Amino acid sequence: MAFVDSLAVMLLAVAMSAAFIAYYLVGIAKGKKMDSLAGPIFMLGIFDFLSGFYMSFFWPLPGAYNMLFGDPMLMLGIIMIAGGFAIYKNTDGRPISLIGFFLGIYLFAESYGMVAYHLEAGAELLSALGFYLVSGLSGFLSPLVYLKSKNNNKKAYYLLAALLVLVVLAAMFIGTAAIIGHLSSPP
Repeated sequence: MAFVDSLAVMLLAVAMSAAFIAYYLVGIAKGKKMDSLAGPIFMLGIFDFLSGFYMSFFWPLPGAYNMLFGDPMLMLGIIMIAGGFAIYKNTDGRPISLIGFFLGIYLFAESYGMVAYHLEAGAELLSALGFYLVSGLSGFLSPLVYLKSKNNNKKAYYLLAALLVLVVLAAMFIGTAAIIGHLSSPP
């Protein structure tokens, strides 16, 4: 059986996940009810979790790449599943941002490892490093939603949403390049 690289569709899922989280944060900052997002966020979370789990434990790339790509996807899946459930149950989803904080630290470590151990090179290094650093920053700063202020902390929600939009753009850029590359030389 030929090797099938699922990274392109996983990057699309990261872009969709980040877009849904950004949309949710902007909606909350504007005081809107966002219950309709429970299902899509939960379902994307299942895809993210299963893709990350498969890649982390079974995907036949060398171990460093499984960790580089699979582990963050697995954690994003946990965040999305928990977020979808919290929205569905109408509970405070802000504690989920603590998982994002630790994922951010993990992504910073992976960013360092990507450069130090030459896991990416050339144009791929710049786009991947930018993607991991902005993703890491959005996760690391996600506990800002806990802060209380006179304007209900809207600035933190908008800041995180803006960072997530950058994640969407980076994931789509890398993902579409991967799709084009895979289609040009099928297995």
